[in-house]
Amino acid sequence: MRRLREQRSEIRGQAIVLNSRSRQVAIAAALGAFLLLAGCRQDMQDQPKMDPQRGSEFFADHRGARPQVLDTVARGQLHEDSYFYTGVVQGANGYKQELDAMPSEIPLTMEVLKRGQERFNIYCTPCHSRVGNGLGEIVQRGYKPAANLHDQVRLSQPISHYFYVMTHGYGAMPDYSSQLTPADRWAVAAYIRALQLSEAATVKDVPTGVQIRSLKDVAAAEGHPEYAQPWPMPPTAVQAYKPIESQGTPGMAPAYPADPKIVIPKTAPPAVGK
Repeated sequence: MRRLREQRSEIRGQAIVLNSRSRQVAIAAALGAFLLLAGCRQDMQDQPKMDPQRGSEFFADHRGARPQVLDTVARGQLHEDSYFYTGVVQGANGYKQELDAMPSEIPLTMEVLKRGQERFNIYCTPCHSRVGNGLGEIVQRGYKPAANLHDQVRLSQPISHYFYVMTHGYGAMPDYSSQLTPADRWAVAAYIRALQLSEAATVKDVPTGVQIRSLKDVAAAEGHPEYAQPWPMPPTAVQAYKPIESQGTPGMAPAYPADPKIVIPKTAPPAVGK
């Protein structure tokens, strides 16, 4: 009998221990479920934020997208030197004025000219050719003649004129502002000027001691004498409309301000009442 009582007591103790552990597990499970449910609020899905182009009742103008603070400038967009980014300055008469000078940010070095030559050969030669006479490969295939960078009109234009045309385009020429950075546009403009000087160079312009060889001799030595011959307009070149002198044509590419001629209007004195 005594042994039986001891066994019952032992079983009862084990049951108490099991019940205690079950309670602990149940409490832990309930606590975990509570934390899980607390983290599943709708705020996790519907966050208090402004969607693009969405209205708002919080601001007086009911616009969720806020305008920039007045007179603030984003980093890297200060653009203090407008001539570097536009190629023009405001003249004394209030009109845009191009200058025959490089901006101070671009030193006129051999590295700049080489960079300009590289960009020119990539983006300009298809129309203007590598020598700049306006008879590039696409003109040989039926496109309208491009501007001849060595005619009197282009030679008389200031160096910033080329920057301005590359930035805005003219006639059949699109702008190249997305392909060429401002620094590259100035480098190309500098190379165009060097190309013009090289085409009109004389023996006196060559430094003393430098050997001079004519283009015909070089072409003959390389086995291509035809390269030194005149470069005529190909018969495939087209000109859809008769040139209009007052407007110019894509073949002449006369952009502001040299050709066609721009006449600055004179301001008449105000009328005096009688």
